[in-house]
Order: sequence, then structure tokens, then C-alpha cells
Amino acid sequence: MSRTEIRITGFGGQGVILAGIVLGHAVAVHEGKKAVQTQSYGAETRGGAARAEVVVSDEKIDYPKVISADITITMSQESFERYGATTRPGSALFVDADLVTSGSASSGGTIYRVPATKIAADEFKKTLAANMVMLGAVAAVTKIVRLESLKMSVSEVAPKASRELNTRALERGFEWAFANLEES
Repeated sequence: MSRTEIRITGFGGQGVILAGIVLGHAVAVHEGKKAVQTQSYGAETRGGAARAEVVVSDEKIDYPKVISADITITMSQESFERYGATTRPGSALFVDADLVTSGSASSGGTIYRVPATKIAADEFKKTLAANMVMLGAVAAVTKIVRLESLKMSVSEVAPKASRELNTRALERGFEWAFANLEES
């Protein structure tokens, strides 16, 4: 792997930024690779657009932004319309099946529909855990990071009050994807 670009999108309050931080930390600290994580979000605390990007490489990273995502995670219809419709051949597009209800990727990327919000609501009674359910599913399918590395990262960077929930959600997303999605 020379460079892998990951874009995580959704709206404020979904934990998009935390997912990017957890992923970047897991790859850099626990996988021994180089990683850069950037983020942007609207002025609104909740409901505005949110985006986290993680660039992973075995080599020095000269440019810290995503140019053409290899992996895109869309947690809302709006973010799908903005980023999901422009997938490129060979890329992986993960969509929250509960919140992205219409549209398709235009350029031939593989779409994985993960019921992250439903799993989080039904099993954990907290839709906020959907971000970690999705991150677990991405790890299972893409092998970009090991589940153990993500779990260690959660224990180090997530708010203390949510660490147990986030760890269980990661595990559940990984298990769900392993049982329901074909590997890319």
C-alpha cells in the first residue's frame, strides 16, 4: 500500500469527526503506518455538514488531503449526494442504509449498505454509536485496519463515558459485516 485515502461524511452529531480521529490514531499508533487526519464541519454544532479525512501510507505523506477517495463512508443522504455519487472504479463506498435511501454511485465503485443506525438504535439504544458500527464494518471489509487496533484507539482517544459503548459498537459492526458483506 503506498497511499489509501478515506473520506467519512455525514452531519454534525453523528460522530464523523470522532470516527476519523479513531481511525487515524489506530493506523498511526497501532498499525505502524503513516497517517494524517483532517476534518471540517459547519458552524452548527448539530445538523451541519461534517467531514473527516484520513490518508494512510507506508511512506511519507506529502499532501494531507484526500484527492480521490479509495474508501468513502457516507452517513447521510446529503453527504451521499455530495460525495457518494462521484466514486471511482475500484473504490469502496459504505453507506448507512437507514439514512441513505436513494441514489447510486456513478463511476463504478462497490457499494456496501450497512444498517449502522438501525444496529446502534436496536442493540445499543443510542444512534450515536452508528459511527463505530460503520467503522467496524469498514475494517472487516477493507482490512485497512485491524479491529484490535481500532479498539485500542477507542480506549485512548474516545471520551471515557463512551469508550465501552464505542468498543461494543465496533465489534458489532465488524461481526455484522463479516457475516453479511462480501470482502472487497
